[in-house]
This record gives sequence, C-alpha cells and structure tokens, in this order.
Amino acid sequence: MKAPFTLCLIIFSVCRPLLTFAQDDWQQDYQLSLEAYAEVFYVYDFNRPEGNSRQPFFYNYNRHNEFNLNLGMIRLNLDHSKYRANLAFQAGTYAQDNYAAEQDLLKTVFEANIGMSLNQKNNLWLDVGVLPSHLGFESALGIENPTLSRSLSAENSPYFLTGAKLTFNPTDRLELAGLVVNGWQRIQRLEGNSLPSFGTQVQFAVADRMLLNWSTFIGTDFPDEERRMRYFNNLYGQFQWSEKFMLLSGFDFGFQQQSKGGATYELWWVPTIIGQYRINPKWQSAFRLEYYQDKAGVIIPTDATDGFRTSGFSLNFDYQPNPRLICRLEGRWLQSPNNIFEKASALTNQNVFVGTSLAVKFGEKLR
Repeated sequence: MKAPFTLCLIIFSVCRPLLTFAQDDWQQDYQLSLEAYAEVFYVYDFNRPEGNSRQPFFYNYNRHNEFNLNLGMIRLNLDHSKYRANLAFQAGTYAQDNYAAEQDLLKTVFEANIGMSLNQKNNLWLDVGVLPSHLGFESALGIENPTLSRSLSAENSPYFLTGAKLTFNPTDRLELAGLVVNGWQRIQRLEGNSLPSFGTQVQFAVADRMLLNWSTFIGTDFPDEERRMRYFNNLYGQFQWSEKFMLLSGFDFGFQQQSKGGATYELWWVPTIIGQYRINPKWQSAFRLEYYQDKAGVIIPTDATDGFRTSGFSLNFDYQPNPRLICRLEGRWLQSPNNIFEKASALTNQNVFVGTSLAVKFGEKLR
C-alpha cells in the first residue's frame, strides 16, 4: 500500500510548483463533443473451425460465417487548454475478446481518463485513467487503419492500458512520454501482483511525411510468487512517399524471464510491413507482409514443439466516399511450419479467410 501512496506524493511534489498559472487560463470556456463509432463485419474462414470463434490469437473479427458487431463505441470528450477528459463505452466482439479478464461492468469501458496541463506552455500533460496504448501503430477503430484486420503485432500487444501518463512536447515534432500502469492490457491489476508496470515513448516527426516511434513496456504479468519480468519494444516508421502511397514498417521484440529471478530469457519478435495506395479520392488498397516468431509461447502459446511461427500476407480494397464511412473487403493468408491453426476437429498449418466490414464514425460538438 505504501508504493502507490509514495508515487502520488512524488507526482504532487513535481506538479505543485508548476501549477502557478494565470487564473484567466483556467476560466476559459471548454469544448464538449460527442463521438460515435460502429463497425459491423462478416468473415468466412476456409478452415471452417468448430463453433463461432476462429483463432485464439485474434481479438478482432474473430467470428466465422456470421454477421456481427466488432466494435460499437460512444465517447464524450471534454477539451480545454488546461485540462481534458474522455469517457467512452463500448460493445461488440472486440470488447468480449480483449476485455475477457475484466469484470463484466468494466468490459463496457473503452476509455475513461482525465488530463491536466502542468505548465504555462501547455506542452507538459499528466493523463490518468484507462488510456489508449502507446504501443503499436494500429487503432482499435478500424476506420483509422490502412487494413481491415489487425496485424499479428497489434493483436498480441496491448490496445489499452490503465494508469498515469506524463507527456512532454519540447517541440512540435518531438513527443516524449513515461507511463506507470497496472499491467499488460489490464484495467484491474492482476490478483497477487504488487508490482506496477512502466512504459516509455519517443515519437519524432522527422519531416512532414516521416514519423518515427519507439515505445517500451517493462513489467510482469504474473503474481509475485512466480514473477517473471517482461521487456517489450515497439519500433515503427510511417513514410508518406507521395500523395498516393504510404508505407508503415514496424518491428516488435520482447523478452521475458524463463523463471522467477532467472538469468535466462525467452524471446519473441515480429516484423511487419504495410503499404497503402490511394487509387482515387474514393478507392484505396493496402497490402501487409508479416512474420511472428514466439518459439517459447510467451505471448501465443501452442502445443507445437517450436512454438508459434507464422508468416502472413493480406490484401484489401476499400471504398470510402467520405472520411466518416468506409466499406472494406480483405483476403488474408497465414502459414506456419506447424499445425497450429484451428480447423474442424483438427489443426492445420495454413489459414485463409476473407472478410468484409462497414464502419461509420461521426461526431457532434455540444458546446
């Protein structure tokens, strides 16, 4: 109990001398807006697995041969030059699969956070609550991503984190952040784990068309008696080569102790390349190349002797008549040297599926 209290005292001590702003700044009007998002989908998996769920390592669009809601979300956003807040609730298979470890009521919480500026320039912020993850280059909102389905990298790293985030923008092009969180994609801290987890982020816009990012996670996803430390790195670059072509290149690598206090570590690594081409103002296409190697089954456990090793390729076509609406069609192929993919009454070394989705996102300023 002492550690969180001490942390609060440290944060308060750091913030107190910074909170000497002109009172007029705090009295300015705030803006309040309401945002809604919905995405429905249909996926046909040619492996035809038993039951409705397809593969245990997918957490989006993971239903076979049925129409369903991947994510429905409604968010209330408060914005002020000195403070901000977000409160968002959700429903859909995304919430069912990604929040499976949470209490039923918490599964409805997509986002719940409050932020406050800590200096007069408003380039130092403290945000606390349920936050979007600083790891990865893909959003939980499909309309914001170049592909319909999520990469293996995104599906098997956190979409959300719960804790405190300190963000500093020394220039318009550089952002630095440090986090203290409850664990690896958790709202509630794991029962029996008394150690908070930590994260960092460095994001640099080299030029108007080039963005570089390095994010980290340091912590554990085990109770104290069997604690194994996990260290994770997420690196990516986003390159807008022309008005029509964008390239994302990412590389994740992590390692985790094999046993509590041990000097041996188990490694996993994930390269990903995504290219998006805008055919015309309403049509666009994207491809993805990816590989995931987790021989020890740290993140994706399997019964295979050499763990999870998978190569993948996907191709999608999108029709987007305006920024608020998108209709997508995607084909995806995954292949492994081992039989690790679900199939009716058996496992196989390949997985091919096609999917389609229709997503809409809109907002309204309330004041």
